[in-house]
Amino acid sequence: MRVIVYVDGFNLYFGMKSKYKNVKWLNIHSLALKLLKPNQELVNVKYFTARIANNGNNKERRQSLYLDALNTTDIEIYYGHYNSKPKECFSCGNIIKDNEEKMTDVNIATQMIIDGFTDQYDLAMLISGDSDLVPPIREIKNHLPEKRIIVAFPPNRITKSLKKEAHGNFIIGKSKLSTSQFPNTIEIENGINLIRPIQWYE
Repeated sequence: MRVIVYVDGFNLYFGMKSKYKNVKWLNIHSLALKLLKPNQELVNVKYFTARIANNGNNKERRQSLYLDALNTTDIEIYYGHYNSKPKECFSCGNIIKDNEEKMTDVNIATQMIIDGFTDQYDLAMLISGDSDLVPPIREIKNHLPEKRIIVAFPPNRITKSLKKEAHGNFIIGKSKLSTSQFPNTIEIENGINLIRPIQWYE
């Protein structure tokens, strides 16, 4: 059974962050392989995210480092974007900039539908707890009844609507996350090393 894994990057990240320590240096491709059953073959992993924009601060640098690490593996990365909009602070009344992630759910839905109609998978595994992804799952089931869709929920990200709509679901446990980590130092070309951020040991 051919499997494509679709990963909602921020949903997975914040789910892990909310429950477990020391698992953010995650090798997505390694995790995807661990989620398969013996009769399943991984044919692709598609990772969806958006680059944060915080004027070069540590969070932005850590994300860039992590994306460089992911690019050493056999996955495809799809980017949405952040919209910056003014937001009023309820406590002090000041106007601050608030960054909002856009396009991730649309990009996931588009790829799942295109891949389904072009017969790229037998089973689509969605790593997300975002209920906005219920409509594409429903349409794939309606128009491509031979395709199966399984939802792998990140920690603390279970949603009843996704659970109800998919053919099956499970929660990604700590052991699979812990055993799917990159090495602390990743050697890449030209003698450059990617080193796990010190904050991600905590």
